[in-house]
Amino acid sequence: MAEHIFSETSGGPLSRTASSAASYEGFPPDFFRRADESPDPSFYVMDRKVVHIDDGAIAAVTRLYEELLIDGAVVLDLMSSWRSHLPVGRAARVVGLGMNRAEMEDNPQLDEVAVHDLNASPALRYDDATFDAVVCCVSIQYSVKPLELFAEVARVLRPDGPFIVTFSNRCFPPKAIMGWAYSSDDEHCRIVKTYFARTPSFGEVTVENRSSGLPIVSSPLYAVWARRHHFAEVS
Repeated sequence: MAEHIFSETSGGPLSRTASSAASYEGFPPDFFRRADESPDPSFYVMDRKVVHIDDGAIAAVTRLYEELLIDGAVVLDLMSSWRSHLPVGRAARVVGLGMNRAEMEDNPQLDEVAVHDLNASPALRYDDATFDAVVCCVSIQYSVKPLELFAEVARVLRPDGPFIVTFSNRCFPPKAIMGWAYSSDDEHCRIVKTYFARTPSFGEVTVENRSSGLPIVSSPLYAVWARRHHFAEVS
């Protein structure tokens, strides 16, 4: 990855605790700003029942989930919308947490929906060790407090549960963080890997280009995931 992505400048534009600011050390000051800093609920109030990746990339997401999810899993679909791309019959229960209730209520794979602005408050409303897996598909680029969010994901995961982050080269540009908008696909992978690496509760991080076998014209698909440490202390 190009060296301009991380500098020696500490912190970002957000209000953070001292310990949180230390975790963000090395990110440029404007890394987590967006072109559109208006309240997120206003942006997402309109239903957008679209998929940001094509059928080939969607199939690649589903294959990855088939590899990593246990049968009968309880899954949290983070930054959810109207489709989750989960393998049919694999999960016993799927909870969707996103910004638009109508979109999530039209998602046939969700058993429960919750409207929550994670940029306003990354704290998740669920008890410790609630989920067997957490997934986040083509949305991580919108998080302005990713380290707080990743810590919360680790807290609600059961031991050895995976947090699976997938993304492509598509997004809503006004709401993507600047650090993402001005980075390459390889740099995106490094950014997400850094989020995991700076969350002590996660173990070894896997980064994969899942585009192999897809048509040349297909959306690329990248995946970064890690499992919660079996004996992690989460705060």
